[in-house]
Amino acid sequence: MAKASLSSTPVITDPVLKSALEPYLINRHPKNNVPEGILNKLDKRLHLTKHHPLNIIKTKIVDYCAAHAKENKHPAFNVYDNLVPIVNTVNCFDKLRVGPEHVSRQVTDTYYLNEDTVLRTHTSAHQCEFIEQGVPAFLCVGDVYRRDEIDASHYPVFHQMEGVRIYENEEMNTALSTTNTPSSPDAIKKVIEEDLKRLLTGLARHLFGDVEMRWRDDFFPFTEPSFELDVFFKGEWMEVLGCGVIHHEVMQNAHMGHKHGWAFGLGLERLAMVLFDIPDIRLFWSDDVRFTSQFEDGKINKFVPYSKYPMCYKDVSFWLPKVEDQAFHQNDVYELIRDIAGDIVEKVALFDQFDNKKTGRTSHAYRIEYRHMDRSLTNEEVNEIQQKVRDQLESKLKVTFAK
Repeated sequence: MAKASLSSTPVITDPVLKSALEPYLINRHPKNNVPEGILNKLDKRLHLTKHHPLNIIKTKIVDYCAAHAKENKHPAFNVYDNLVPIVNTVNCFDKLRVGPEHVSRQVTDTYYLNEDTVLRTHTSAHQCEFIEQGVPAFLCVGDVYRRDEIDASHYPVFHQMEGVRIYENEEMNTALSTTNTPSSPDAIKKVIEEDLKRLLTGLARHLFGDVEMRWRDDFFPFTEPSFELDVFFKGEWMEVLGCGVIHHEVMQNAHMGHKHGWAFGLGLERLAMVLFDIPDIRLFWSDDVRFTSQFEDGKINKFVPYSKYPMCYKDVSFWLPKVEDQAFHQNDVYELIRDIAGDIVEKVALFDQFDNKKTGRTSHAYRIEYRHMDRSLTNEEVNEIQQKVRDQLESKLKVTFAK
């Protein structure tokens, strides 16, 4: 995998974030794969921007959870929405039962600052910290980072919300005695499951209205049992969130093995794109007044597209490097192209792969779609970008173009 390089110092204005990031920039670790384009987004915090769709959705969820807790006489939720997104791998992975061999820990999927420090891949990275502090209920909201493909619904920076509630032993005993249920691990899990599903069913109705819902069993390393909630919205089933009873080992890792709790996680972009009818995830990062002026705190309204500028595509094909020369992963291609073209690149798709049995070499062909969100692109600037892509594919990823 190619090492990310910086052509200039990233623009970070928040003093706390700047101080946390600085040591990793002064002494750049060989495993550091965070490009400049990602570093420059670290203090954007779209979820805290007034009148922004992500802030509107975040606020609606926070307000609902607060009202639900008050109505049911549950502990109030602490809200943590301005945490530094630089975390260690122990909290991000190990304490959540995400083992060293899990694909999400690979440098092809995660942004590393050094061997044991990453840009958080989920807001769950803070879960054990607050459980260990004895916080009975909390919502953690923030930007998360993952190396990913390029299309209208994927972006290397997106926003999540984590919800957690921990039960006091007396509270659990009262819940069991109310139903005359003998205490057992299964009985405790059932009480927690029912309480969690009541909250989230109400939340789904709060966001989507009186829609049909379904619960599906799932698997997450950090919860057992685990579930996903779908809603039937605009004629199709849509996954809304994942949740479950916090795994006993996770509670032990937070030094709270004698207690029990639940957790849920959801993506703000996924909800906002559907509720506001926003067709492209890149729009959330737009400063164009034609986008920003359409939204108002407390209101969910349909986004009105202000223009659809023409798309320009370019194809690029090459032979992959030999395995002994350099490891290759498709996410390296996506990362390289996005770092050069920024949000001008709309989609990158692998449309052909050929394995030459005689030489043992493999070729890839990608179609790169360019489209500016605010204006038309010229052939000259697209050709210039495409040439930079070709040059860096050759120099950084060691691919070979056909002669």
